[in-house]
Amino acid sequence: MAKASKKTKSSIASSPPSSAGKVPAKGGTRVAEESGRGNAPVINIGIDRKDRAAIAEGLSRVLADTYTLYLTTHNFHWNVTGPHFNSLYAMFMGQYTELWGATDVLAERIRALGHYAPGSYAEFGKISTVPDVPQTPPKAMEMVRILVKGHETVSRIAREFIPVAEEAGDDPTADMLTARCTVHDQTAWMLRSLLED
Repeated sequence: MAKASKKTKSSIASSPPSSAGKVPAKGGTRVAEESGRGNAPVINIGIDRKDRAAIAEGLSRVLADTYTLYLTTHNFHWNVTGPHFNSLYAMFMGQYTELWGATDVLAERIRALGHYAPGSYAEFGKISTVPDVPQTPPKAMEMVRILVKGHETVSRIAREFIPVAEEAGDDPTADMLTARCTVHDQTAWMLRSLLED
């Protein structure tokens, strides 16, 4: 669970405006277009509009990386060969199933913050840090190495945005990102164990 926000009305008023909406940059690409046009009431969930935008951008980057890692893992499930086929085929299935579910949770949190979730290969390609799946399927243990790096990358990117959410008092997002880091760290450890002598 994320640390409880210690902001009070007086500390919010005296917070430096430069901290509002800060997002670790990735190539200046803007994502997470704001939604809520028309007759819908203005979002009033206790998180400043600029902070919601910053958090939605961070979540969009985590979503892009998670989706890319999902696709890589599913590809490896389809294409794994060799003496470890049975165990890796089953392991990759469990991992891609978990990642698929996570994409939905991340996208729905972006929507709850009042922004559109990215959902195209073009958008994901612009903002993802995890590299695309190799065109030629690698050998089984190289697949494992690629997935270790992918899970570690998603964990690092998610960790970058936990302080952004905490600073804005967005405990649900901070908690969700913390939980995602736990999953990715554990999965990377399990995969890495396959490579140890």
